[in-house]
Amino acid sequence: MLNLNTSSLSLMKSTGTDLAWKVLIYDELGQDIISPLLTVKELRDLGVTLHVSLKSDRDPVDEIAAVYFIMPTKDNIARIGKDLAEGLYESYYLNFIAPIPRDLLEDLATAALESNVQQNIAKIYDQYLDFITLEDDLLCLRQAGRDSISYFALNRPQMLDVQMDQIIGTIVDSLFSVCVTL
Repeated sequence: MLNLNTSSLSLMKSTGTDLAWKVLIYDELGQDIISPLLTVKELRDLGVTLHVSLKSDRDPVDEIAAVYFIMPTKDNIARIGKDLAEGLYESYYLNFIAPIPRDLLEDLATAALESNVQQNIAKIYDQYLDFITLEDDLLCLRQAGRDSISYFALNRPQMLDVQMDQIIGTIVDSLFSVCVTL
């Protein structure tokens, strides 16, 4: 992902130089996923000159690629649309933590067309990384701010069927992501 979705070896062979500079932009869950895996030094070694939250105010850096690592939510797509309209970066590599639903993909396409920057969107990927890796053989499905994914939440007396289905759906999606990445 940080090698702009190419292997670092093929990237270095094709350019003959170091890796391209880039900005890493993430949401809360993206930060939770990346933090235990990569140090700031490792990010720098991968060419990431700046890593910032999607919600933060950012200045234009028009000669650098932006790598987004976010959940596909309506708010996040709206923020990407705002970034596209402001022309903050030269190119956009959109990496979604979970598969992006068709309606949100259409919203993204509409935002790009309205801003006339559709040519700047280099790649869009569903990464299937909807889990947090703590160690080589240890992972966590619970996401920050989402206490609903717990044994207690599933077994509380006032649990509604709709809520139960949502929790189980979230667990299934996360476990599917684990299986896809094996």
